[in-house]
Amino acid sequence: MHGVAGGADDFVSWLQTFVFANALQPLLYRIGMMDVAEDTYDALYWVIVGVLEVGVMYAILRPLEVLVPAEKWRDRKGVGVDAIYTWITRLGILNLLFFFTLQPLFDRLQGWLHLHGMRTVDIDGLWPGVTTQPLVTFAIYLLILDFANYWYHRLEHRFGIWWELHAVHHSQRKMSLWCDDRNHLLDALLQASVFALIAIVIGVPPAQYVVLVAITNFVQSFQHANIRVRFGWLGERLLVSPRFHRRHHAVGYGHEGTTYGCNFGVLFPWWDMMFGSASFNPAIEPTGIRDQLEGVDYGEGYWAQQWFAFVRIAGRLTARGRTAEIETHDDATVV
Repeated sequence: MHGVAGGADDFVSWLQTFVFANALQPLLYRIGMMDVAEDTYDALYWVIVGVLEVGVMYAILRPLEVLVPAEKWRDRKGVGVDAIYTWITRLGILNLLFFFTLQPLFDRLQGWLHLHGMRTVDIDGLWPGVTTQPLVTFAIYLLILDFANYWYHRLEHRFGIWWELHAVHHSQRKMSLWCDDRNHLLDALLQASVFALIAIVIGVPPAQYVVLVAITNFVQSFQHANIRVRFGWLGERLLVSPRFHRRHHAVGYGHEGTTYGCNFGVLFPWWDMMFGSASFNPAIEPTGIRDQLEGVDYGEGYWAQQWFAFVRIAGRLTARGRTAEIETHDDATVV
């Protein structure tokens, strides 16, 4: 795995240098913006990673959607906005941006802790001779991050205000390969910062973090794709399948409200099985949010979907304030 990560990093670095030297650097020189050349060169790495991710994702998953669709739609209206989300997210590579932004801060924090006799997590030293193997540590990193992802995702459904941000993701009624990145910008920023921090705390090397993010992104795109695929009894319990995750998006089953839900797992269903939130019902159910059937508008375009989340949050806060006023008034009347 260390060799794969290193090879992928070398290839992207070669493309980065080639594109910058032959296209961007001459352009920056011509328009008099060489003062941003270094930042442009650094950003180009993540842009290339994002383009490669989207290219692989589309080349593999789009033919499967055509050949074995879970649902047959009359049109693909509403799917296009999800492609916009994907390009914004993958080209920005928020996880990677936060990872490398937080790294200098964490280095200083680590130095402070060491100075005061406190140590951070050292995965490599947990089991000498075993955890020092790159493949083993990679698997451990993957499990830790996926466990954290499960609880992050589950808590998104537990708290009303947080749910209104995450509801942007669930409001898509035509799940496709583009659907995974359909997230509110604030939620995406929060998630990126949280998982970058966790990765730094447990000591994930930069090259392996790039691979971890790429693998997670691709698997989640596969899970959201409009594909009728069966993993079998055992396979469904080893890896989150499109059918398993579709149950999470089903109207009235996987996500509504703040007190129940199912199938929150991101890569592995083990956490759902362990904490009692797994549902292996194979039925193909309509996806979306129940109140959409009652006419509630979650927005058609990118900015409308972002804005309506704030409107819903304001509605919750207003309703909470009114409830508090009524309770206060009732208490005063009793007294």
